[in-house]
Order: sequence, then structure tokens, then C-alpha cells
Amino acid sequence: MYTHSMRTFFCILLCLWSGLLIAGETSDPFDTEAMLPLKPALRLDGKADEPCGIQPANRALNLLDVVNLALCNNPQTREAWANSRAQAAQIGVSKSSYLPGAAINASAARNLSGTNAGVNQRSVGLNISYLLFDFGSRAANLEAARQLLTAASSTQDSTVQSIFLAAVQSYYQTQAALAALDASLESERAARESLAAAEARYNAGSATPADKLQARTAYSQATLNRITADGSRKNFQGALANVIGLDANRNVQLVAANTTAIPDDFEGDINSLIEMARQRRPDLEAAAAQVRAAEASVGAARASDSPSISLNASSSQNSTAGISSHGSMVGITLSVPIFSGYAPTYRVRAAEAQVDAKNQQLERLRLQVALDVWTAYQNLTTATQSLRSTADLLDSAEQSERVALGRYKVGVGSMLDVLNAQSALASARQQRIQSRFNWNISRATLAQAMGSLDADLLQTLPDAAGTEPDKNHLPENKP
Repeated sequence: MYTHSMRTFFCILLCLWSGLLIAGETSDPFDTEAMLPLKPALRLDGKADEPCGIQPANRALNLLDVVNLALCNNPQTREAWANSRAQAAQIGVSKSSYLPGAAINASAARNLSGTNAGVNQRSVGLNISYLLFDFGSRAANLEAARQLLTAASSTQDSTVQSIFLAAVQSYYQTQAALAALDASLESERAARESLAAAEARYNAGSATPADKLQARTAYSQATLNRITADGSRKNFQGALANVIGLDANRNVQLVAANTTAIPDDFEGDINSLIEMARQRRPDLEAAAAQVRAAEASVGAARASDSPSISLNASSSQNSTAGISSHGSMVGITLSVPIFSGYAPTYRVRAAEAQVDAKNQQLERLRLQVALDVWTAYQNLTTATQSLRSTADLLDSAEQSERVALGRYKVGVGSMLDVLNAQSALASARQQRIQSRFNWNISRATLAQAMGSLDADLLQTLPDAAGTEPDKNHLPENKP
């Protein structure tokens, strides 16, 4: 009879333990993931019903498509999300210390020697312990976990903005490489036309062999430039495929680039921009949260050497040589640490030093934010001025090339003038292309430096949705 009841009791406890274990592995009792402010791979186009991880369709991608694919498929965004989930789970670990703990003890033995040789011994027990008071150690650990979650979430936001900027940069660099290839093809065509003109005049006896050789040399150089430009285009396309989570050998098609209008003058108080950046930058918020977590850890270290009060209860059933006994106990335990070899003292010292280190990291990052905004702002100012200047440069170079080639064809100009004009035109085309896309990249870089790179700014950049938006708009104190 006893053996049957013993087994029944043991089976009930085992089933209860198994059920709690399975529930703990498959559920979130404290709903910690609801504390996460960001969801993985947010789409910028509002199409929440379209899953991430999809491959791009066989169509040309605009800027919005590229950024969406990068946020969906780039492993860094998913890694940041996983880190945030892991830190959210640590909050659950800290909260679990406020709940009672229960443990089942079971044993079976058979004496092989002595006066009790051959006697079977069995016991089953249930122990429950509940920490009632610990002078703030649990609260400090929970606060530290919460601040670390804030830091992880801010780090995730910073990672998303970094991937965002990398996608924008890669998109415009690829567009610049494609435009540079088109420009090199146009230069090659112009050099071929000059060679044909030189050969025609040479055959007519009105040009020297030097003109023909110079024209052929220029044509060969233009062909080499075209080959180099095509290689650069392939490299940038591979980098773009990598950013959006594809193999570099995947061919990514982009929509044709629109012509960027020259932006109006924009003014912004650089001091205001720096202060705005210090309020918005997610990495700065992550560093501040790390400081708060370190301060909470100091409290936990100090409380770890404080007394604690626990409520304990146990129930056990034993059987020895067929004689069974049952016992139960309820009590309160007071634990007062007296001496731990100075370990608590050094734990507090280490925690306080960690606070100092985190504060210095925060100050270093505050200075870096100011430098980032200053550098990005000056780069955008320079890119704006370059964009205006290269428009005039390209117009003048095109007129000069047409005049020089026309004069040579009618026999009143030299081949050297034609080649110089064509070389200047090729250089002007390249500078115009680079300045156009550099302006877009510089604007996105300033937004990222201020912590405000988002879908709203993306819509004001060219080719964001395959159409030409208003690029003359640049808010006064917002990149």
C-alpha cells in the first residue's frame, strides 16, 4: 500500500515539474518581449503584410526598395533584434527572484552491509523557499536589467540607422558607377568621332599623321576608361547586393537615376543641430542607459552583503524496512553575513569603477556626436556648393567641345584643341556625376549623425519611389 501511494505521489510531482518546465520553455510568463520598442526588420513602406526575407522580384529597384530589403535581410538587423530579446529575457530572470522556489527531492537506497543489510530506504520530499526581504538586492538587479534592455533597444535602433545609411550610400554609389559608365561610353563615342574626323582630314591631305595618332591614342584611352568604369560598376553592384542580404554575384537592377536639381540655400545653426543630435542619437541613449545600469549594479553589490529573510516550508515521506514516516516544517530563516573575505568590499569597488568607466564612455560619445554632426554638416555644405559649380562646369565644357570639334572639321582648329576639350568634358561629366550623388549621400549622412534618418527623409531623396520628388526642400534645422 505504501509503495503504491509513494509512486503515485512521486508521479504527480514529476508530472507537475514536467508541465512547469515545458511551459517555461514555450511561454513568456512576464511578457518581457512586450517591453521591446522595436520589431525586427520594420518596413518603411507600411506594407506590414509582406513578410521580410523575401527576395527582390525581377524588376528594377528604387531607393525605398533597397532600404526595405536591407532592413529585412541584412543579418545585422536580426542580430540586434536577437540581442534585445536576450536582454528582455534577463528581466524575466530578475523578476523570477520575487517568486517562491520549489524543489522535489527523491531517493532510493539499499543497505549492503551492517546491521541494516538488505533494508530498503526510500524518501520523497518537497521544499519551498520564498525570499521575503533582502535590503534591495533584487530591486537593484531588476533595475540594472531594465536599463540594459534600454541600452540594447537603443543599440538596435542605432544598428537599424547604420544599415539604413549603408543602403542609401550603396544605392547612390551604384547609381554613380552606372552614370560614370554612361559618361565613359559617351567619351568613347566622342573620341571615336574625333578619330574619324582626323582620318578623314588625313586622307584628304589636310592633316598630319600626328593628328591621326593623337586621336587614336585618345580613343584607346577612352576605351580603357570605359573598361575601368565597367569594372567599378560591377564592384559597386556586388556591394549593393551584399547590403540587401544577397550574394555578391546576384545582378541587382536599379531604376534609372533622375537628375538632381540644385537645392536652395539652407541655413542651420550648427549649435542647435549638435544639441538636437545629442537628444536623438540612439547610441548616446544606449551609453546613458549603460551608466544607469552600472549605478544600479553598485546598489546590488552593496545589498549582496546585507541580511536576508526567507520563508521556508518542506514536506517529506520516508520508508525504511517497511516502516513509513511523514514530516512537515514551516519556518522563517534570517541570514546575516558576517565575514566573506572582503569580497563584498571589492565587488562594490569594482561596480563603482565601472560607473566611472561608463560615464567616461558617455562623455567620449557626446564629443563624438558633436564631431559627427560638424563633419557631416560641412560635407553637405561643400557638396551643395560643388553641385552648383559642376552644373556650370559641365555646360561650359560641352560648349567648348562642340566648338573645338566643329573648328577642326572645317580645318581651322587643331587636334590638340579637340583632345583637350574632350578631356575637360570627360572630367566635367565625372565631377558632375559624383557631386550629384555625393549631395544625396551627404544629406543622409547628416541625418544619421543627428539620429533622424527615417522614412520621412527618405521620401525627399531622388528615386525613393521611382519618381522625382522635390529636392529643393531642406528644413532649416533638420537634415
